Amino acid sequence: MFTGFEEALGWIHGRLKFGVKPGIERMKWFMEKLDHPEKKIKAIHIAGTNGKGSTVAFIRSILNESGYRVGTFTSPYIVTFNERISINGQPISDDEWLFLVNQIKPLTEELEKTELGAPTEFEIITACAFLYFSTCKNLDFVIFETGLGGRLDSTNVVEPVLTLITTIGHDHMAVLGSTLEEIAAEKAGIIKKNVPVITAVHQKNANEVIRIKAGEMNAENISLHDACAIFNEKALSAGEEFSLETQAKLYENLQTSLIGSHQRQNASLAVLAAEKLNQSGLAVINECQIRDGLRKAVWPGRFEKISDDPPVYIDGAHNMEGVERLVDTVMDHFSGKHLYICFSALKDKPYEKMIDKLDKMAYGIHFTSFEFPRAEHAKELYQTSSSTNKSWGSQLSSINEFIETCKKDKDSVVILTGSLYFISQARTMLNK
Repeated sequence: MFTGFEEALGWIHGRLKFGVKPGIERMKWFMEKLDHPEKKIKAIHIAGTNGKGSTVAFIRSILNESGYRVGTFTSPYIVTFNERISINGQPISDDEWLFLVNQIKPLTEELEKTELGAPTEFEIITACAFLYFSTCKNLDFVIFETGLGGRLDSTNVVEPVLTLITTIGHDHMAVLGSTLEEIAAEKAGIIKKNVPVITAVHQKNANEVIRIKAGEMNAENISLHDACAIFNEKALSAGEEFSLETQAKLYENLQTSLIGSHQRQNASLAVLAAEKLNQSGLAVINECQIRDGLRKAVWPGRFEKISDDPPVYIDGAHNMEGVERLVDTVMDHFSGKHLYICFSALKDKPYEKMIDKLDKMAYGIHFTSFEFPRAEHAKELYQTSSSTNKSWGSQLSSINEFIETCKKDKDSVVILTGSLYFISQARTMLNK
C-alpha cells in the first residue's frame, strides 16, 4: 500500500518500461476483477488522429451548460497528471488518485503472474478511470478519449451510448498501419453494435472503411461532411465564428474561444453529438446551451495564449496533420507578423516533414529537448532544419533565452509546438 500520492505516481510512471502493448485482454481481466465498472456508466467514446481533446472539451462544456455532471478521461495531460480523470473539467484530487492506485496495485501484481503479462502505464491509468467513474455518485455521462488507435486501445472495453471518430491522419503508423485505410480500420474498431457513430473523416477511402464497419455493426453512421454545411467562417481575435446547418437545425454565428479553423469542425462534431443525445432521449439540450457550451469550452495546449510580451502560444501539433492545421491557423490569425517557432518532438514521429513545413513559414526557429524516454535530441532536430535563422538548446530552459530574443522584434509572435509531452513541460516551466 502506498501512503502518499507522489509514491503512487512514481509507481504508475515506472510502468513506462513496459512500453505500448496493443490489446484489450488485460483490460478485460481488470474489468472482470473490478466487477465490470464499464457496464455501470453512460459513456461517449471518441477516437481520431487529431481533434479528440478539443471535441471532448466542446461536448463536456455543452453537457455542463445543460446541467449534466460529466466525467472525462483524456491523455496525455497538459497541466497536471490528475487531469486525466476529471469531473466537469476539474481534476480529481491526490487522495482520490492514491485510493485508486492502492486498489489497482494488488490486481496488477496478480495480473503480472498470468499468461497475459504485465499491464502498461496506460492500462493501469485506464483501469483507475473505470473504477473511479463507476463509483462516482450523480455522474450523468463519461467521455472516454482513446490513447492510441481504437480497436486495440485500452479504453475499448467501454460500452458507450455514442461513438465519435474525429479525423484520420498519418500517425503511429508503426502500430496502426501505413495507409489511411488501415488507420481508419483501427479507429473504426471502437464502433459497437447498435451504437450510433458520428465522424468528421473526410477522405473518401477512409470514410468507406468506417461506413462498412458501421454497417457490419448495425450502427447508424452520421458523416459530418454529408450531414452538415459549415459556412460564414471567420477568425476572431480570440476564437472562431461560423454558421452550421445540420439536418435538424440552422445555427447562425456560432462562436468558440478555441483558436484554429479546425476548431469549427470539432465544434460542429460536438453539435451533432448533442443533437444525437437529444434524439436518443439520453439528454435534453437546447440551442442556447449548445451556443454557450461552444463559447465557454477551454482546452489547454491547443493554440493557448500564455504570454503577451511577446505574444506566446502553445499548440500540440504533434503530427503532420497537426502542423498543417497550425499553418492554416497562423495564416488566419497572424498574417503579416514575424512567426518564431520553438519545436520539439518524439523520435518516432515524422519530424523531418514537420520541420520542413515549419521552416517555410517561420521567421526564426529554435529546437530543444525535454525529459521523456522517446524525446529526440535537439541537435538532431536542428540538423534536419533548412532554415537560415535557426538555433538549438539541449535543455528546456533554452526556451527562455529564445523568447527574450524574440522580444526585440515588435512584430514577433512565438509558438511553442510539437509533442504534447513537450508543450506540457514547457507550459509548466513558463508559468512558473
